[in-house]
Parts: sequence; C-alpha cells; structure tokens
Amino acid sequence: MKAVYISEPGGPETLEVRDVPSPVPGTGEVLIDVVAAGLNRADVQQRKGHYPPPPGASEIPGLEVSGRIAGFGPGVSKPFSVGDKVVALLAGGGYAQQVAVPAGQVLKVPDGVDLVTAASLPEVAATVYSNLIMTAQLQPGETVLIHGATGGIGTMAIQLAKAFGAVVATTAGSAEKVGTAKAFLGADIAINYAEEDFPESLRAQNGGKGADVILDVVGAKYLTQNVEALADYGRLVVIGLQGGAKGELDLGKLLSKRAVIIATALRPRPVAEKTVIMDAVRDAVWPLLTDGRIRPLVAKTFPLEQAGAAHRYFDSGDHVGKILLVM
Repeated sequence: MKAVYISEPGGPETLEVRDVPSPVPGTGEVLIDVVAAGLNRADVQQRKGHYPPPPGASEIPGLEVSGRIAGFGPGVSKPFSVGDKVVALLAGGGYAQQVAVPAGQVLKVPDGVDLVTAASLPEVAATVYSNLIMTAQLQPGETVLIHGATGGIGTMAIQLAKAFGAVVATTAGSAEKVGTAKAFLGADIAINYAEEDFPESLRAQNGGKGADVILDVVGAKYLTQNVEALADYGRLVVIGLQGGAKGELDLGKLLSKRAVIIATALRPRPVAEKTVIMDAVRDAVWPLLTDGRIRPLVAKTFPLEQAGAAHRYFDSGDHVGKILLVM
C-alpha cells in the first residue's frame, strides 16, 4: 500500500509517499480501506519533530480516517460487517491506504454525511465532546470561549456548544474569519484577537460576564489572558500548545475566582478511554449531524500524493474548516 512518511523533522517537503506492507489487524482490531484522512495540527507538530507518536503507534501521521471495513482481527465484538462505511479515531497511521485500529475507536458514518467529508469528524468530535461536555461539564446558558474559530476544532466546538445551549464566544485573527464565525457557525460573540483584548471585549459584549468555560489550543501565550477572561468558578481547558508550553500563572487571581485549569490530550489515552469517548460521540454528536444542527466544514481536499501541499496550505492559516487527504 501507499503511505506517507516523515523523512526527517522539518517542513512539508519532508513528507514522502512510500510503498509499504499493508497492516495486519491484531486482536480486537478492524482493518479499514481508507477513503480519506483528516489533517490535524498534531500531524504538523509530528512533522516538525515536536509530537512523536505514543509508544506502539504507527510512525505514519494521521489521527482520523473514513473508509470501508476490509477485515477483522480475532475477538472483534462490535457489530460491523465487511464493506461498512466507517470513521476511526487513531493514534497514528491515517495517511495511508489501509489502517488497523481497535474496534472501540470505530463508528459507522452518521446518516447524511458523505464518506469523504466524514473523515473530518472523528478526531475533532472526540476532542471537543470529551473536553467541553465530559471534562468541563458545560451547561446550557453558560458562556464558553473557544479560541481558533475557523480551524477544525473551532468549527466543531462552536456548533456543538450552540447545540448544547451555551452562549458561544470565539476568537479569530481577521475580520473575514470573525464574520464566518458569526454568520456561518453561529457564534454569539466573535473577537478579532489581532485588534482587541479578548478578555475585555468578551465582558463588554457579554454583560460584564467572563467565560464559564474556555477551550484553549494556544497554551502559554494566552495563559494570563485566559485566567483574566474566566468567570467565577470558571474552567480553563488547555488542549494545545501553539503558543508555547511554559507560562507564568497568577495563582492569586485563580484563587479569587475559585477557578480551575485542566490540561488534556486525546492521542495518548488508552483504548478503553477512547472507546468510552467514541461511544459518547456516537450517542450525542452523531444525531446532531444527522439533523443538521452541526455541519461538517471541509476547506479543501488533496490527493495522498500531495500531502506536502496539504501541509503547506495548513501552515498558511488560510483555511476555514478541515483539510483532507483523499486516497
């Protein structure tokens, strides 16, 4: 089969397509003929040498795919058949024509979503639902601040939080993306972080109230402002480190707000935890896709052989929604 490898840490030019043996599904695993794979920031960080795969995971990048079931390893108990259209959450291996994945991380494609577009869903849906709902316990009527409005995480988080009855605020880096966040994605408040202080702007547009929950992909660069933006008893959930890993924390301000900071990563979690998350996504998120309350947003597709071009497009920051590699 063909698969993408990282020849050495660096830019998009380090991605190369190789002919390699097809994977053999182990105990409890499903073999999938991949139709499309989602591109995520974790793949970019892995390409740069900053985010190696967890022990035992494939060196091939790619954390989510859509495709058709091609076979089974021993002991698969989930109700799948060969040929079923599915999506899968991976620890790696998605940029390839086939992938073997634990059955608990596989879901049938939601009704009404085409098989290519479905590749945009598993990683972001699992990340957003597990952090906003399962971890932060976002409640209807609460205010949530979502950074990175028009990326894969942001586009899903805005729509999911709205569907759950939250007041949704978000940040973006241009007037065009601010407009997209409000007009297309349904954000109540959209803040241009390049021109505004987002804690101040949030309170000004939200009746003086801060955020009950913040979903943050930036990390250290936003730590001080995020704590400032929190409401009393607020929950800051850090899921990315685009702006660095080390920052200075004002514990006094955190104490005065009785607030908490939580940091999570999905990729290194054990299969049992990922299975619980994927089951919850199937039960809670898939119906929202089927009835149209959440719409997958795909910015652009590239053939597998153009993985480098796909990464260059991602690095440009021009995309709105997910970038997919199509087999």
